[in-house]
Amino acid sequence: MIKQALLRNLARRNPFQVPGIMDGYDVHFVKIYCVFVNSDELMKNYPDEISKRGFHDFLQEFFSKLGIELFGIADLGKLSSVKDDNGDDFHTAISFAVPMNPGVMSGIEKGPNQYYAEEYARVNGLIDTISSALTGRLRSTACPARALPSSDRTDPVNLKGDFPHKTAATRAGLGWIGRNCQLITKQFGPWIRLGTVFLNLYEEAGRAAREKIVFGKPCNQSFCGDCQKCVEACPADALMGNPWYPGIPREELLDARRCDEWKKKHYYQFHRGHNCGICAAVCPFGAKQMRA
Repeated sequence: MIKQALLRNLARRNPFQVPGIMDGYDVHFVKIYCVFVNSDELMKNYPDEISKRGFHDFLQEFFSKLGIELFGIADLGKLSSVKDDNGDDFHTAISFAVPMNPGVMSGIEKGPNQYYAEEYARVNGLIDTISSALTGRLRSTACPARALPSSDRTDPVNLKGDFPHKTAATRAGLGWIGRNCQLITKQFGPWIRLGTVFLNLYEEAGRAAREKIVFGKPCNQSFCGDCQKCVEACPADALMGNPWYPGIPREELLDARRCDEWKKKHYYQFHRGHNCGICAAVCPFGAKQMRA
């Protein structure tokens, strides 16, 4: 009954019909769709002090209630230039991944469509809701925290945001960067969107919790092997074809300007040219979901 109710709610929000989405992939889709709730609800029923339990246990409960399977804690060291309200750099980040609908992703190998644009916006909104709720919960324990917007280009000249979600994700051990310059996970490939919440556990309520933090093991290598499918599929010829390693300059993976110009010229109708997704759609690590 719950599943049927969620599907009806989905249909009301997305009146178009996507072949294959409700036939074999609805369970996966509903699991991540049903977390669209009031952020106040996400903060109920937790202990008053996170420091009374392991920090990882707190996150495990928080995310499991939302159906989020993939998350980790990243030790950023001196990588972050994002600052808290006191002007101090954040040195820790929580990274989590929300899967995109595989039925939608498999349908954009030749280019984006309205289904993908809707899914892209839906998942971004979901990530921002979760990030806001988690940030509020952390701040309630005197832990400085800040949510990184799911998709916000704050540097239009260099085509960048405040901090790469992908960097936090690799440091948290969620996956590696593919030749398509996107995070690739073993579970979902690049068919995901990422959320990041920065935090500093140095105040009274946070010290005890930090002692119990289990940081993710950073991913320091690519598992793409010799695969070049994303490079060959890119219509803008914007992918350099080089394997990723930590610290590699973005320019060695992607010509961001060429990618951006192609999208604005050919796909402007989808979020003003911010959507493409072809290089993610053809990735074998993502496509295996269609065979599961």
